[in-house]
Amino acid sequence: MQISQFEGQRVALWGWGREGRAAWQALRSRLPNLPLTLFCNPAEAADAAQLGDARLSFESEASGENLARFDWVVKSPGISPYAEAVQFATARGTRFIGGTGLWFAERGADASICCVTGTKGKSTASALLAHLLRAAGQRTALAGNIGLPLLELLDTRAEQWVVELSSYQTRDVAESGVRPRLAIVTNLFPEHLDWHGSEQRYVEDKLALLTGARPQHAVLNANDAQLAALDLPDSLIHWYGRPDGWHLRDDALYRAEQYVLDTRHLPLPGRHNRGNLCAVLTALEVLGLDAATLASRAETFMPLPNRLQTLGRIDGVLWVNDSISTTPHATLAALEVFKDEKTVVLVGGHDRGLDWQAFANGVRTRPPHGIVTLGANGARIHALLAPLAAENGMKLAAENDLPAAVEAAKQMLQGEGVLLLSPGAPSFGAYRDYVQRGKHFAQLGGFDPELIASIKGLGVA
Repeated sequence: MQISQFEGQRVALWGWGREGRAAWQALRSRLPNLPLTLFCNPAEAADAAQLGDARLSFESEASGENLARFDWVVKSPGISPYAEAVQFATARGTRFIGGTGLWFAERGADASICCVTGTKGKSTASALLAHLLRAAGQRTALAGNIGLPLLELLDTRAEQWVVELSSYQTRDVAESGVRPRLAIVTNLFPEHLDWHGSEQRYVEDKLALLTGARPQHAVLNANDAQLAALDLPDSLIHWYGRPDGWHLRDDALYRAEQYVLDTRHLPLPGRHNRGNLCAVLTALEVLGLDAATLASRAETFMPLPNRLQTLGRIDGVLWVNDSISTTPHATLAALEVFKDEKTVVLVGGHDRGLDWQAFANGVRTRPPHGIVTLGANGARIHALLAPLAAENGMKLAAENDLPAAVEAAKQMLQGEGVLLLSPGAPSFGAYRDYVQRGKHFAQLGGFDPELIASIKGLGVA
């Protein structure tokens, strides 16, 4: 659905975050006289009213009945298409579309688009791919879920587009009808079950980038069982993580039997992040570039905030911000990075009902020095871990909020070791998002929260 086709239609916007603002600007740039209704709260309505748009009206209740009055609703990504109000309006003929779908429809067939998704690693893989494309002299745009709405770059031109997609956005690409040139999928683990409704639907929505959008080339992780089982008749699959492609042997990076470099000095903490490098190098080969030569340029990559981000050392304790960790699996990966250190990890947050048993099994095998639980699911995690702590001597505490959890962790460490924020859960409730949570953690350590929060390389360069 291109924006011009909204002419003469009853159109609403739902959500007034950055994505909502970008959608308004995009519609106004194409259809300056189209009447629009914005569903938002009173504070957001007051903010939007400052735009002086005489053809923009406001409603506060996004009920099924109210939504059903419109032909089209342009919704923000955080609004689930499986919500009762959406289902009610859809059954009565209302169609919903996200900003990602609008952008792809406006672009049409574009051989320069590289999409990146995965439960974990998608942001690092996206930023690293853009970094190496730029190192190769390609004018490259980096946008999407990573922090820059695609619609903010609606009329921008670039040789290469690197588009990071969350599971909220992948089906938008499929429904746009545009086949990306390339899609990278790093892995699949249960996440966002409250938005998708079930693990099965999460996987289906995530894989819609492959099964629905049908990219010309698919770069997939051979070590992920669900990806390895895929049959994609419309895409040429390129595997990484196996001996005949880009893979790791301990800390050494190989292209098949060719040794390329030692990865230990790269700014990519953890083996999982170096696995993302294998994905990116595979993609560069698909794009016709000399990946082996470009591999060394990863040395100048700027690590992303909130992803195993080393903030600094205070009174003998190293502060590490992994606020983006929203699954137990991600927390286990973070602990693996610091397995040889005296580490206390802070876990817990919004309770999406994920199973923490695999985390408990990992802790039983290799316990950290201590764990502090907090948040809505903190009590449930604490109850699961308490028997293990009694068995192996691991320190365990329960606190209500992040400041108290930090103080408990400092007491456990006694001036030596790693204080790791890797919650394994979303931040909803206590914080607006994982970025705000990471900033608060940094502030508690005495670090400048703004200096540690920016992502380098967004936009076109």
